[in-house]
Amino acid sequence: MHAFDILGDPVRRRLLELLATGEHAAGDLVVVIGEEFGISQPAVSQHLRVLREHGYASVRAQGTRRLYAVEADALHEVDEWLDAFRRFWTPKLAALDTEIARGKRAARHDPSGPTETKEKNP
Repeated sequence: MHAFDILGDPVRRRLLELLATGEHAAGDLVVVIGEEFGISQPAVSQHLRVLREHGYASVRAQGTRRLYAVEADALHEVDEWLDAFRRFWTPKLAALDTEIARGKRAARHDPSGPTETKEKNP
């Protein structure tokens, strides 16, 4: 299965977003995903199984709990595919960085601080 077949599903993408913040117990994932997507525990378990079987998530036992974590190596395929498109946004992000730096520099050199604009009533 191709990476985008797996990541094309919004539930699996959301699971990976949650796992990107750190390990989560299966029960906690079921609660969040159940509330957000209105799906059952078995449905969430199926999505977790797909992520595990294709290397996007790992699971470890801690007593009776199952803790899931993201496996970043599997995202390498996605990163490689995106390389062909980085040229579209990299210059724009660099320009944004420059403008942000200019704004910070200007704010440091302006002793009066930020100026407020007041709306006038018509």
